[in-house]
Amino acid sequence: MSNPIVPHSFFTDFDIDLFSSGHHTQLYDKLGSHITNVDGDDGVYFAVYAPSARKVEVIGDFNYWNGHRHELNVRWDGSGIWEGFIPNIGKSELYKYRIYSHHDSEVRDKTDPFARKYEVPPKTASVVWTDDYEWSDIQWRVDRANTNTLASPMSIYEMHIGSWRKQVDSHLSLSYRELAVELVKYITEMGFTHVEFMPVMEHPYYPSWGYLSTGYFAPSSRFGDPEDLKYLIDELHNANIGVILDWVPAHFPSDEFALANFDGSALYEHPQKAKGFHPDWNSFIFNFERPQVRSFLLSSAQYWKKLFHADGLRVDAVASMLYLDYSRKDGEWSPNMYGGNEYLAAVDFVKDLNKTIYDNGDGIQMIAEESTAFPGVTSPVHDGGLGFGLKWMMGWMNDTLEYFERDPIHRKYHQGDISRSLTYAFSENYVLPLSHDEVVHGKQPLIYKMPGDEWQKFANLRLLYMYMYAHPGQKLLFMGCEIGQTTEWDVNGQVPWHLLDFAPHRGIQRLVKELNKLYKTERPFTAHNYSQEGFEWIDYQDAENSILVFMRKSQDDHLLFILNFSPVTRDDYRIGVPDNLKAYSTLLNSDESQYCGSGYRPVDKVKIEKTPKHGRDQSVRLNLPPLAGIILKPIKK
Repeated sequence: MSNPIVPHSFFTDFDIDLFSSGHHTQLYDKLGSHITNVDGDDGVYFAVYAPSARKVEVIGDFNYWNGHRHELNVRWDGSGIWEGFIPNIGKSELYKYRIYSHHDSEVRDKTDPFARKYEVPPKTASVVWTDDYEWSDIQWRVDRANTNTLASPMSIYEMHIGSWRKQVDSHLSLSYRELAVELVKYITEMGFTHVEFMPVMEHPYYPSWGYLSTGYFAPSSRFGDPEDLKYLIDELHNANIGVILDWVPAHFPSDEFALANFDGSALYEHPQKAKGFHPDWNSFIFNFERPQVRSFLLSSAQYWKKLFHADGLRVDAVASMLYLDYSRKDGEWSPNMYGGNEYLAAVDFVKDLNKTIYDNGDGIQMIAEESTAFPGVTSPVHDGGLGFGLKWMMGWMNDTLEYFERDPIHRKYHQGDISRSLTYAFSENYVLPLSHDEVVHGKQPLIYKMPGDEWQKFANLRLLYMYMYAHPGQKLLFMGCEIGQTTEWDVNGQVPWHLLDFAPHRGIQRLVKELNKLYKTERPFTAHNYSQEGFEWIDYQDAENSILVFMRKSQDDHLLFILNFSPVTRDDYRIGVPDNLKAYSTLLNSDESQYCGSGYRPVDKVKIEKTPKHGRDQSVRLNLPPLAGIILKPIKK
């Protein structure tokens, strides 16, 4: 073979302008490897951004990993892009770029940042890839703008693909195709509206859970080919299940074969350690000040949206992007031009990201994992916000778990901890997360965070889930939590499905299933999820009995929630209710025997009495079961 032919370039002048200004959102159609035809010869067009290179070669099986006859040509326009065409090669070819830098004598063999597939780790070569997958989810995408909205119920099942369920005989992880059967069936039975995949992007270190990604345009080959993942998403959509993908634009690993020091310079990472190195994760931080890096990340987000039909991107570690002093001591960072600690370039990037994703109103949601009180995370960019649709409510999660971990005898002294989140519940559009982060690294599974004997632990866990679904905001539950997993999550294992042989665990699962059903069918749960209009306190001051009572409201209906956080029954407990009602029916009681509760004096119909209480002229009397929640629904005349 001879040196690569200079083809009719994939780049126009407009592409170069967009790329160089940080506004290109579809670089995956330009950079990388692309099967094409030049002058009647089939082959592959290669293009890579390496402005500090003095020479770039393509190496692979086709040239015995010796690229001296396959040098790419640098573009004349100063863009730093190298390109070329190699005939007589095609799909499935393994390749890398061999880069000779202007800055040193080291020769670097790098994977393609825009590759659509890589070898199965620990191998690292890029793979020439294309697929002609034919999607069948047209109806889902047509409806998505109306069904995947903030006003619709979102009950999210967060999961790690590799450790959800293993094959019976081989104990290997299920493939994308196998998940398209097993997972779709399970999510449908459980009634979750969405599944959120922890990062599916290729990552060399499996125990990183995908959060140290090297392939920003390639799903992990551990579980199949790219079209196999598309098939899984397609099947989920056809079962009316939305798909959220975790995405990590905050940082990337330092592996020598990937983005780090790509062309002998700090190309993707910021050259200053204070902005370019993350002390918590020993990883590199993207250089949000470099326009070409912004174009790279914007294109990655669009890639998963457009080519994989993602219904949402959950953006990891947003707080670490927004602050110059994140995890840094005094003297390890410098203030911005205004003297503050905000990383202005990263803030601008996040705003651009959300504007480009939301540009055509097709129903995709952007979700921030942001753990601080940064203002306006879910406010529109044109109103000065960051432009996300939703934000994880970390304050609710921390306060709630801290409260539940207390022995019930002490809870009366901490009533404010369990009600505090309602003072700011409508300041952002929140998702309530009980995520993977809460069940690893010695934090214990949720069931063992609960105090008391075995019965009380399960009762507390049922009550926790009742409280989560009752609270304003969308819901997220990590895999295994829905069955009361008794061990911490193990990335090398699987959900301990054998626990469903035991009644208490089946009871937890049955309750979550029923909560999902009600969340989707009872309008007061979601009618005003992000507005005070949908919530009304009845009583938050009964600390002595550790009881909360409130209403969730829609335009013409409401639900009454009574939560008893103590292991003591409360007979003839009186609660004030709205006027002009005759009776309530019990919609759900977490203490029912079908959930493995005590079945303490259940009542199907609750009559209203003309006895004032809680500033209302009418009230009801209930026998409250221990460590339980009750949902009452008005009986219409």
